[in-house]
Amino acid sequence: MNIDMIRAAAKRLHGHARRTPLLSSPFLDDIAGRKVYVKPECLQHTGSFKFRGGWSALSGMDPEKRSHGVIAYSSGNHAQGIALAARMHGVPSVIVMPSDAPALKIENTKALGAEVVLYDRDSEDRDEIGARLAAQRGLTLIKPFDDPLVIAGQGTTGLEIAQDANSLGIQNADILVCCGGGGFSSGIALACAADAPTLRIRPVEPEGFDDVARSLISGKIERNATTSGNICDAIITPQPGDLTFPILHRLCGPGLTITENEALRAMAQAFLRLKLVAEPGGAAALAAALYRPNDITGDAVIVTISGGNVDPAQFAQALATLP
Repeated sequence: MNIDMIRAAAKRLHGHARRTPLLSSPFLDDIAGRKVYVKPECLQHTGSFKFRGGWSALSGMDPEKRSHGVIAYSSGNHAQGIALAARMHGVPSVIVMPSDAPALKIENTKALGAEVVLYDRDSEDRDEIGARLAAQRGLTLIKPFDDPLVIAGQGTTGLEIAQDANSLGIQNADILVCCGGGGFSSGIALACAADAPTLRIRPVEPEGFDDVARSLISGKIERNATTSGNICDAIITPQPGDLTFPILHRLCGPGLTITENEALRAMAQAFLRLKLVAEPGGAAALAAALYRPNDITGDAVIVTISGGNVDPAQFAQALATLP
């Protein structure tokens, strides 16, 4: 992985992905006690940054190989990103999704033209299912985070952050990134190491599912005891990736964790103050900025809202946290 791969992905994404801005609100600044800049990837195609990696992977693939179709596994956001990118390339896609994924994500993935195969997170191995189906049908597996082309696509977010931070004169700030397996965090870290080296990337995870934070401390890949049981489903993975972890370990600052309630409250504030719809996992970084201020240094912080694919009932639950 290197910056040239990210720049190449940016060229392939030009005209296909949305360039999201950095947003701010004085109300959020008051809660956080510092200036807060929000990168709203919930406004990206399919409602998540994952479209960047999906398009990067398919557009960077050998055309003959791509024509046979692709397969991916995901709780929903990578699924939709791959499904849309595959449809735009005119090739079939199969998505292996956990049976407890939000209904909206399952429905949207099907609506985008993908064949959905459901599995049980706790009793079945998605890697085994994906590998088996790929072999049986001649499909190319696109992993959700541990894939060079996917990481490169996600890293284009970092190029945009670096450019906008420079325009705004933001220096020596933390960039808080909602983190599952580390594709988003590692891509942004690589981009910023090249274009904004004074900005520090910090992964944000739910409490009890902080495999990346623990791995950064121990210096080796740590696993989560379970991979279900938290509303931040979009950023729950068994462990950091073999490709992503060395990048995270080399370039990232300490990880942060947030509670489910903090995620819900951050969702409500994003809607109230920025008119953005965020899902729980997608609001994790904003939650850390707002409700863990003592764990952050500097006069400003940049946060990603990584996704906005939330069921209406859960969004209502978030809004109910408002006074």
